Amino acid sequence: MNILFFLTPKSEVAYIFENETLRQTLEKMEHRKFSCIPLLSLDGKYTGTISEGDLLWGMKTLNVPDLKTSEGISIMAVPRRATYKAVHANSNMEDLLDKAINQNYVPVVDDQGYFIGIITRKEIIKYCYKELKKYAEASETSETSASK
Repeated sequence: MNILFFLTPKSEVAYIFENETLRQTLEKMEHRKFSCIPLLSLDGKYTGTISEGDLLWGMKTLNVPDLKTSEGISIMAVPRRATYKAVHANSNMEDLLDKAINQNYVPVVDDQGYFIGIITRKEIIKYCYKELKKYAEASETSETSASK
């Protein structure tokens, strides 16, 4: 199975660039209602993911008392705890599943490391569920045929 079948393309994904501020990130995440968001270099390469928890602990560590103060803080000043590892577009399903076990989504990059989109754990689970149902139905059919 080609993993690109599951891809949500970059054009449909919220992301931030490394030159954005803490406030811009907070507002983008609030608007889209995401708990984490990909972080890209200015040339579009995937550099990591930042989560709500990272923002919360970063604001505490950096002593950010209000939104006004967050306007002057680079998102790169906020430490990231989790490492969301990306897969290459030509990766196999096993690589994808391995990453999805511990990540809400799996970033997908091309051969040069440019971000092309994400694959959500939800899409992977939906696929696995459909495959399991097909397998169960096929097993029932073969059992019924064998008992005749």
